[in-house]
Amino acid sequence: MIRTIAILATAVLVGISFIDVPPVHSLQFPQPANFPPPVYDYRENPLTDAGFRLGRQLFYDPLLSKDSTISCGNCHQYFAAFANLDHEVSHGVDGCLGTRNAPPLFNLCWQREFMWDGGVKHIELSPLNALTNPCEMASSLDTIVARLRSAPGYPEQFDTVFGSPEINSQRVLKALAQFTGMLVSANSRYDRHVRSEPGGLFSAEEEKGYSVFKADCATCHREPLFTDLSYRDNGLDSIYSDPGRDTITYLAADKGRFRVPSLRNIALTSPYMHDGRFSTLDEVLEHYNSGMRHGPNLDTILQRGNRLGIALDRDARKALIAFLQTLTDSLFITDKRFQPSE
Repeated sequence: MIRTIAILATAVLVGISFIDVPPVHSLQFPQPANFPPPVYDYRENPLTDAGFRLGRQLFYDPLLSKDSTISCGNCHQYFAAFANLDHEVSHGVDGCLGTRNAPPLFNLCWQREFMWDGGVKHIELSPLNALTNPCEMASSLDTIVARLRSAPGYPEQFDTVFGSPEINSQRVLKALAQFTGMLVSANSRYDRHVRSEPGGLFSAEEEKGYSVFKADCATCHREPLFTDLSYRDNGLDSIYSDPGRDTITYLAADKGRFRVPSLRNIALTSPYMHDGRFSTLDEVLEHYNSGMRHGPNLDTILQRGNRLGIALDRDARKALIAFLQTLTDSLFITDKRFQPSE
C-alpha cells in the first residue's frame, strides 16, 4: 500500500512539473493539389506546432534588430501578402533606406534561390540578409543569440522545440523556416478555378484576361507559381544603376537581371519592380506596352521584330488586370496563424 501511494505521488509530481509545457504536435505541410512537390520538405527540420509558434514569435520580435525597433514583420506585412505596402525600398533601423523593394513572402518552399539577385541558396539562410544588413535590421547572429538566451521565455521554448534550452544561430534559423515555409498561398479564386472547386467561376472579362496572360505573360510567369524563377532584364533601364544578378555571378550577361517575381497576390504587393518604381498595375502594363528601355541584356522575349515590349491595348490591359486580381488569396492574408498573435 505504501509503495503504491509513493508511486502515485511520484506520478502526480511529474505531472505537475510538466503542466505548463505545451505538447509538441507535428504539423502537416499543406501541399496544394495543383502545385509541384516543394524543394524544401522539412526532413531535417521536422514541423511542429511549437516550432511554428516559435518561428512566428521570432519573426515579429524587434529584439532581433540592432536597436530592438524593427522586426521581420515590419517590412513583410501579413495584410500585404508579406510585402512592404507603399514602400519603394525597405526601411531599416535609424531611418536607413535600402536599395531594393522588400519582396513578398509566400510559397518559399518551392524556391531554390532567394532575394532579387538569387544570392541566398537555402530557405533557412534567407533571413540572414535582413538580419545583418546595416540598412535593415543591422544586427548579427551572435548578438541575436545572446539576447534570446537572456530573454524571458525563449530558452523554455527552444527546449520544447529542439529538446534542450540551448539557443544557437542554427536553431534560430530553423525556427524561422518553420514559420516562413508554412506561408503557403494557394487558395485564390484562380486556384479554385483550375481545381474546379466551388467559388472558382471567372467572369467573361477575367476569362479574356486569362487568355491574354497565357499568350503574353506565361513564359516568364509560369503557372502555378506564376514565376519561372529565372532572372531577366525586363527593360527598366538602358544603363544599370543596380547591377542585379551580376552582384552574385560577376557575369556581364547578368547585369540588370533580377528574379522574375510571382504574380500571386500581385494586387496587394505594390509598389512593383526591384526598386518599387511603379505604384500601380496599370503603370506596370504600360511599361511593357510602351516604356521599354533597350539595355545590353534586355530579354529576347521582349524584343519582337522592330518593337520592344508587349503590345497591350487598353481593353487587353483592363482584362489582364481583372485576371490578376483573381490571384489574390484572401484566406492567406486573413489567416490568424500568420499574424502577430492568434
